[in-house]
Amino acid sequence: MFTLNEIIQAITGKETHFPDLLFTEAVVDSRQAVPGTLFIAAPGERTDGHKFVSSAFAAGARAALIQEDVDSDYESIDLRSCDNIDSQGLLTGEKPVCLRVNNTIAALQKIAAYHRTRLTNMRVTGITGTVGKTSTKELIYDVLSVHYRTLKTLGNMNNEIGLPLTMLRAGKETELAILEMGFYVPGEIDQLCQIALPETGVVTNVGMVHASRAGSMEVIAEGKSELVRALPADGTAILNYDDPYVRPMADLTKARVLYYGLDPAAELHACNINSRGLDGVYFDIVYRGETYPIHSPLIGRHSVMTALRAAAVGLVYGLSRDEIIYGLENSRNQLRMRLTRTFLDGILIDDTYNASPESTTAALDLLSEIPGRKIAVLGEMRELGQYEQKGHEMVGKKAAAVCDVLVAVGPVTKYMADAAIADGMNSDHVQWFATTDEASDYLINCGLKKDDAILIKGSRGMVMETIVGKLEKKA
Repeated sequence: MFTLNEIIQAITGKETHFPDLLFTEAVVDSRQAVPGTLFIAAPGERTDGHKFVSSAFAAGARAALIQEDVDSDYESIDLRSCDNIDSQGLLTGEKPVCLRVNNTIAALQKIAAYHRTRLTNMRVTGITGTVGKTSTKELIYDVLSVHYRTLKTLGNMNNEIGLPLTMLRAGKETELAILEMGFYVPGEIDQLCQIALPETGVVTNVGMVHASRAGSMEVIAEGKSELVRALPADGTAILNYDDPYVRPMADLTKARVLYYGLDPAAELHACNINSRGLDGVYFDIVYRGETYPIHSPLIGRHSVMTALRAAAVGLVYGLSRDEIIYGLENSRNQLRMRLTRTFLDGILIDDTYNASPESTTAALDLLSEIPGRKIAVLGEMRELGQYEQKGHEMVGKKAAAVCDVLVAVGPVTKYMADAAIADGMNSDHVQWFATTDEASDYLINCGLKKDDAILIKGSRGMVMETIVGKLEKKA
């Protein structure tokens, strides 16, 4: 919780003595406003929050940050100048308050940073990486919640707006916060760290996604490394030993380094991996000579790396062996991957949230473990920049080793289809379509079978979920 006077002090540095209105959280969506919330009127080309201030007030928001005039019946305080704030008049408390600032997002960040400094007993773990941030965050939360009162990023709110909003949900009762940190441009993660003040940092991997903006894998790695650079000397950097871009980050941090991976050289590593498709994965975690036998309900071999990250954070915060095992084995959150059935009762793996070469390869590994004829329906992977052809060819070669049928969707997936054929896949079993409608028609009419296992995956812009909708068994 935070008060009106604390908001003003965070933004202006000045102490004020207005009636101490109390706030429970902040929102940027007026539909999420409830009594006691602070509404942030975020500017935007498609959706400008200033148009919804009245709606937020009607839903119970107690105050709004604005940077433009709005058409609403409210009291106001102008915070653009630090002079004579108190002299602007007494608030009656009968109407909501608009706080006028120069930039609402910058003001939100100041409030969150100020709030963070007041939470002296709360410790923060930051998570970054190309893929696996959200699944790692969720599993870390499941493990730490066994012992601590823990806060986590909701969904993937991991940017300059989402992280401050999450921070403002923390209270004095919060012992640990698990925060995702996304990377789009250099300096962004450093800015998030200045708000969150993490003492533990987890880096999942460095991949090709966002190369269209960042330019190269090296620039992406540099951006991700901002997290480990920001850690204090008494903190811990949890680094992927198996990733050639992540391992060298140990040289960039003052913090202690805890390596995890499948390589036995990692201080925390996994062995004896036995992935059993939909029955989860069995493996051993080894740490300083002690073995933790795990049966994770999460599916796919890639889940082992997620479990290692969660175990590493658990160890950093002093959880016992039994607590870590319990947290890993009792997680029931498969996150964005959804298992359902086709209209012929075959297995349908809906992994349509997004796609990269790394995450698609992991999904194909899972498909390989499921009985039946294996069909991969794969859309374009976008934002790969200079790695566009290489990334699609990499997935095509993997598909050739795993699939009985490959259905590639979108112009760029011609690279994928050609690579699969070049790597030995029968050309009759490789189909390419320009659109999802064409792919859906083919799948419905090509003679799907009851024992088929079908993976559907692609970047958000491909809207691959439309194929899922046409193939999925109706309730």
